[in-house]
Amino acid sequence: MLDIDMTSIRNKKILLVDDEVDILNLLETVLLKEDFTNIYKATSGSEAIRITEEVNPDLIILDIMMPDIDGFEVCRKLREFTLVPILFLSAMDEDVDKLLGLGIGGDDYITKPFSPKEVAYRIKAHFRRNQYMALNQQTYVKDIFEFGNVEIDRRKGEVKKGGISVTLTAKEYNLLLYLIDNPNQILSKNKILAKVWGYDYEGYDNTLMVHIRHLRQKLEDDPANPKHIITVKGLGYKLVVEDR
Repeated sequence: MLDIDMTSIRNKKILLVDDEVDILNLLETVLLKEDFTNIYKATSGSEAIRITEEVNPDLIILDIMMPDIDGFEVCRKLREFTLVPILFLSAMDEDVDKLLGLGIGGDDYITKPFSPKEVAYRIKAHFRRNQYMALNQQTYVKDIFEFGNVEIDRRKGEVKKGGISVTLTAKEYNLLLYLIDNPNQILSKNKILAKVWGYDYEGYDNTLMVHIRHLRQKLEDDPANPKHIITVKGLGYKLVVEDR
C-alpha cells in the first residue's frame, strides 16, 4: 500500500485570491481547521501575481471576477512562469466559461455558491493524487517511455517531442502519466477522472476533453487526426503505442 505523507500535504503553500475579503477569511478558517498551515491571501489579480512570484505556492484558488485583472488573465500571466495548479472559483456556471478556464491552463473549476469543506477536500484530493503519482514514478521500472517521436522521462519530469522540450500543465502531465501507465488499453472517462483528478467528477466530461485536446495539440503530429491519443467512441480513450 502506498504511504501518503499527510504532514507534507498540510505544509503545502496555498494562495487564495478573491476580492471579497469575507470569502477569503471563510476559506482560510476552513483550511486552518483542516490543518493546512501555509495560507496566503490576495484581493487583486496583480497582488496574486506578485505573491506567486515571491512564495511559489503549491496550489492557487483563483476567483475570476476581480476589479483590476480578471482571473482568466491572471492565469495566462501565471502560466508564463509557473505550472502551479490553479482551481478557478467563480459565480459563472456556463460551460463556455469552464472550458475557457481549463483551456488557458486551469486545473479545476469550482462554482459559487460553494461549500468551503468541498474546496478543502478538493485541495487535499489534489495533493494526495500528486503524491500517488510521485510514488508510482519512484517504483516504476522504466524511467523513459516513448511513443511516436515523443519521449517522457519520468525521473526528470520532462516531456520531449522530436527532441524538443514540451511544456505541460501539472494536470496534463499527470493525465499523460496515467495513459502511459496503461498503454493500448481503453480507459473510461469516469476512471480517468477518478484516477487523475482524484475525486468524483461525473458530469464534467468537458474537463477531460479539453485536457485530451491539449495533449494532442502538443504531442501529436496531426492533432486533428491523432495516431496515439485515441478516442474510442462510447467507451473512453486509449494511448496507442507500438510494440517494441
